[in-house]
Amino acid sequence: MSDKRILIVYTGGTIGMRKSDRGYQPVEGFADLLAKRLEGRTLTPLPQYDLIEFETLIDSANVTPADWSQIAACILKRKDSYDGFVILHGTDTMAYTASALSFILMGLNKPVIFTGAQIPLIELRNDAFSNVVTSLILAADYSLNEVCIYFNGRIMRGNRSRKLKSAGFDAFNSPNFPWLGTVGIDITLHEGLLLGPMMENFHQNDFLQHSVAQLQLYPGMDGAMFRAMLQSENLKALIILSYGVGNPPDSNQSLIQFLEEASAQGIVVVNVSQCVQGRVVQGAYASGDAFNRLGVVPATDLTLEAAFTKLHYLISQGRATEDIRAQLRVPYCGECDEN
Repeated sequence: MSDKRILIVYTGGTIGMRKSDRGYQPVEGFADLLAKRLEGRTLTPLPQYDLIEFETLIDSANVTPADWSQIAACILKRKDSYDGFVILHGTDTMAYTASALSFILMGLNKPVIFTGAQIPLIELRNDAFSNVVTSLILAADYSLNEVCIYFNGRIMRGNRSRKLKSAGFDAFNSPNFPWLGTVGIDITLHEGLLLGPMMENFHQNDFLQHSVAQLQLYPGMDGAMFRAMLQSENLKALIILSYGVGNPPDSNQSLIQFLEEASAQGIVVVNVSQCVQGRVVQGAYASGDAFNRLGVVPATDLTLEAAFTKLHYLISQGRATEDIRAQLRVPYCGECDEN
């Protein structure tokens, strides 16, 4: 048995929910439920663990940037007392929180494994039990110096992951980066893909609420409809979800005018593709050159979640607009390829 100690942080999510008259909702008492499920299930001892349950459990659809800070603070407060961490989190926004924590916890150099479930642990047939047990083993016995998501046999870099299925057990994938490892009969890590130890560089700043917005392009959109966004004092960055390899409708003058006004106000405009797989190659088509002329930043192979949380991270550091534009494409913790 491993002599390492692991901290499980139960923040909420389907994994600990029960049915109610209003549908599934988070309930207290996950530690007791897990202990009952583990009782008599195995002759092989699990790693030693403690479990902290948030006083106010979070349905992940309600997660805000303040919750990222709360989860990170829970870990940082106990970073010297434990050898690894398992974060139980709802699946809907898990990729956002895992991406955010990859930036907040840079240099922790300990496993931080996010997991959850599509069916609650209380149900007879569920995916929760194996996800929790495997995450505990990964946190205790494997050299992972980064924030990961473990789900249904896949070990994935947190800031490269996305939830791609609403109902399947294989809900998460890493569309633009290989899995860090797989779990089957054996647990296999691909050592060449793992991050090595980093210098400690924890992020203690508060995130500015409503500082980053998203706008998905669609045929025939009227840019004037979104001009009210520019009146927000907090808005510092805008993610445009474009077509294909980063193509905008360059003949749509209302949209182009809206983006010109945003850039003139010092708002960082970032180009992320609506496509799940592939990278932004801004200007590969003539229409994309409009974004180049406007100073829009191509997000290359960043996921939407990584781009969104990295922008929050950079903005909260008080960086200037041009610095944010430059740093967005610089890999900090494996979130994107070298340019």
